[in-house]
Amino acid sequence: MKIVRTDRELQMPLVDARLVEMGHDLVLLPDGIAEADLAAAVAGADILLMCYTPVTRAVIEAAPHLRGIVKYGVGIDAIDIPAAMERGVAVVNIPEYAEETVAEGAFALMIALAKRLPALGDQMARTGWAWPEPQWLGRDIAGATVGIVGLGRIGQSMARMAGAGFRARVIAYDPNVDAGTMRAAGAEKMDGLHALLAQSDYVTLHATLTPATRHMIGATEFAAMKPGAVLINTSRGALVDEAALIAALDKGQLGGAGLDVFGAEPLALEGHPLSPLFGRPNVILTPHLTFYTEQAMARLERETLDRCLELIEGRPVTVKSRDPRLRAQRRGVIFA
Repeated sequence: MKIVRTDRELQMPLVDARLVEMGHDLVLLPDGIAEADLAAAVAGADILLMCYTPVTRAVIEAAPHLRGIVKYGVGIDAIDIPAAMERGVAVVNIPEYAEETVAEGAFALMIALAKRLPALGDQMARTGWAWPEPQWLGRDIAGATVGIVGLGRIGQSMARMAGAGFRARVIAYDPNVDAGTMRAAGAEKMDGLHALLAQSDYVTLHATLTPATRHMIGATEFAAMKPGAVLINTSRGALVDEAALIAALDKGQLGGAGLDVFGAEPLALEGHPLSPLFGRPNVILTPHLTFYTEQAMARLERETLDRCLELIEGRPVTVKSRDPRLRAQRRGVIFA
């Protein structure tokens, strides 16, 4: 079979080696490949593996033999799923490999901002010491209110860490999760986003990106937040209106931000809409790598290879995600 894998910068040595050992024609493509070039590359492909690269209707229609699209990751917003369903192409992601990992990353951003670690680290690098002056005064997580937007697998892990682990009050907003499920996860259900924002000292985003959630945090939402609150986003950059984010930081409405994801990636020191955030003592920017640990990558490779083998052997591909966009598929899939 011909198997195309985009985003080769994210190395998948186990997957690549096993597919080649099995005698398949593996084509590796770079991140940022143009739509026309991707369409040409998949013309004879049976399987498409992707992580970040958009898989549009034009790409899907250019691949008449395509059996399945495997997203080696979680978010599926870059795939035209209706187009795939029309063509009978199965779409699957790997939803469970990093739920604890990403929650740990989000919590690391939150606690680093609470304790002013970026500013203190910079001060130590410049002068070698810092005395207990008001500019270095940190904040406790214990006793604070942590608001979680999106209480799926990662959000529930975050709730456990903040509540049971650090004794914070945990509240959550997710219209798709009932109050009983939230209580079991250690969170109090908020009926509205603005109600959560008004009470939260820390707001951490773990929602799925859909047309309805794009820019769900904008100027109105920043105005509704407690003055000095901290925003953490390890989900998708487009959940946030980034121009409004900069304005909220500039005005001091927002106390800080920890961002691992951005509306346009990669980030850049200059010429990017978020370039003005570099160097700010109350902002942490990381390069979409909260998922990237030794253990999580091992799980990701094993699961990705399992999904590939299902497609290669002509078996239904296993969908483990609860996302209704994937659960709407009726051909070529089974649901775990």
